Amino acid sequence: MEDKFKHLELIQGIINRFSTNSFLLKGWSVVLVSALFALSANNSKIEFIYLAYIPSIVFWGLDGYFLSVERLYRKLYDIVRQKDKIDFSMDIKNLNEKSHPWLDATFSKTLVPFHGALIGSIIIVMLVQI
Repeated sequence: MEDKFKHLELIQGIINRFSTNSFLLKGWSVVLVSALFALSANNSKIEFIYLAYIPSIVFWGLDGYFLSVERLYRKLYDIVRQKDKIDFSMDIKNLNEKSHPWLDATFSKTLVPFHGALIGSIIIVMLVQI
């Protein structure tokens, strides 16, 4: 039983790291886009607004990746929770049931509102500045 708890702790640690990475990534996304907005402010170069698309789209894709892998480790957690014999395997390769888990996570109902709002704000600022 102690082996099972230790294995579940290891998996939970990985899940927590992916969740933390996702949170930090969202923060960096907002900071970078805001900095590019400031650089494109009045009497500056408006081209910096166009550059804001790059980090927002890249970070959205990376956030989707973090969420898709986190979901696989949640599945592994559930499998280990039900096991009797613990082998301390952290392999998630065979847990993927969907054909496009990264796309499903990227366009999930948890990521679209945040990253969509960020891209929407870029569009609004771009329209106001032009």
